[in-house]
Amino acid sequence: MKLKKIFSILISILLLISLVSCKTEENKEGPKNEGEKGKEYYVGLVTDEGGINDKSFNQSANEGALRAKDEFGIQYKAIESSSKEDYEENLETLVDDGADLVFGVGFQMAESLKNVAQKYPDNKFVIIDSSVDLPNVQSVSFKEHEGSFLVGVIAGKMTKTNKIGFIGGKDFELINRFEVGFAAGVMSVNPEAGKLLMDRKTVKYADSFSDVNKGYELGKALIDEGCDVLYHAAGGVGIGMFTIVDETVKAGKEAYAIGVDMDQSETLPKYKDIIISSMIKRVDTGTYTAIKDLANEKFEGGKVVELGLAEDGVGVADTTKDKVDSEIMALVEKYRGMIVDGNIKVPSTLDELKTFEAPEM
Repeated sequence: MKLKKIFSILISILLLISLVSCKTEENKEGPKNEGEKGKEYYVGLVTDEGGINDKSFNQSANEGALRAKDEFGIQYKAIESSSKEDYEENLETLVDDGADLVFGVGFQMAESLKNVAQKYPDNKFVIIDSSVDLPNVQSVSFKEHEGSFLVGVIAGKMTKTNKIGFIGGKDFELINRFEVGFAAGVMSVNPEAGKLLMDRKTVKYADSFSDVNKGYELGKALIDEGCDVLYHAAGGVGIGMFTIVDETVKAGKEAYAIGVDMDQSETLPKYKDIIISSMIKRVDTGTYTAIKDLANEKFEGGKVVELGLAEDGVGVADTTKDKVDSEIMALVEKYRGMIVDGNIKVPSTLDELKTFEAPEM
């Protein structure tokens, strides 16, 4: 009996050691994603020349990825580009480093990402703000013209001089969508100011997304021409625009600025008093959702995702209500509803703007 009892105890000890060993090995595997068991995904992101701390587009993309990193336990690395010549090399660096998914942020990166994606057909890619027609690339774009229409309504109602300015980064089709939607919104509530934008008399392009001094110079030129509300879609260039508006207000003149991509009254608190609104572009939603799909093994290459007002992909910063009269905000909400319902088709190209007729409210 004693022998049988000893044998039983030994068996119990061995089973216990085995269970502890298995548990230890399990813990060594690290955090689990909701998708493939034991798989720790590695995601990379390449910024355009604006850099990761542009307080705008690239920063929003990075913040979405960081949120997904924390939530899904992925590895994450971002590489900043100094110029467009860096794009392809930076994308390949992440692929060679073993990234499961690589983001190219910005329409200027489309050709470089296409080249790399063709070279590595087994890897997954996402292009933000453009379209690449390949089975391993997901394309994410936004209806910037819809959100810009709403801040155009605000600008058209806030101006005292009936002169409103727009500063773009580069005079390309994508940035034109910001300009065109903004002009249409202004035209809908203030035809006099809208006509100047439609004729591009108060529109300037910096040919850069990072030259702060150029933003200051162009902003000053517009203010000298009588503009008292300025909107930018120019990344870091916008910081220069905010600076000249701030100086103008401190000199005793009335002027307002409108930011882009993120709520720039929060990302640039130095200028919060002169930024009355920002056109929010949820680039963070694009990066976060793609990583979430990867973690859940639902990522689809060859897919085109377009986010507008109806999808909450663009809109107006929540802090706008703190700076803008409630009657104007109610008007903005009416226009938003009409766009979502399909009663207003916001123009997205310069040609469409020429034939745009302001809707009756």
